[in-house]
Amino acid sequence: MMYKHITLSDSQGIAELSALASAIVKEHYDPILGSEQNNYMIEKFQSVPAITDQLGHGYQYYLVQQDNGADIGFMAMYPRGNELYLSKFYLHKDYRGRGLSRQMLSFVEQQARKAGADAITLNVNKYNSAVYAYEKLGFHRIRDEVNDIGHGYVMDDYVYEYPLS
Repeated sequence: MMYKHITLSDSQGIAELSALASAIVKEHYDPILGSEQNNYMIEKFQSVPAITDQLGHGYQYYLVQQDNGADIGFMAMYPRGNELYLSKFYLHKDYRGRGLSRQMLSFVEQQARKAGADAITLNVNKYNSAVYAYEKLGFHRIRDEVNDIGHGYVMDDYVYEYPLS
């Protein structure tokens, strides 16, 4: 696997990332959230303007690619205090269950160590089956959290931590 770093100046990469992210998130979250809320969240968090804004505020985005260059997933992270916050960690449904998320986490762990972080944290929807994958990868649930995201929607999440020490 390869990890293509997407930068603020890479408008084509941002557009490709947004299209892939929208497709993965739509497929995965429509059954959990419903299409109306999910469409709102995709526009708010995965549209070209949203990704561009996030990159301008310190997010590090990576396309996850097969060795042949095909895009199969994406990640986004940023330092937050003495942790690395893993904002996005997605793999296309055709590539799940193959151990690739463990390789992706290894890459994130390298980035966290370079940043001097003590842990990796993330939020995951309470009804998302990925909670089991995160636990299998070594993340530990540390709390529940409900965040208002506007338009009457909330993100009802668990917060997980992956200690690096």
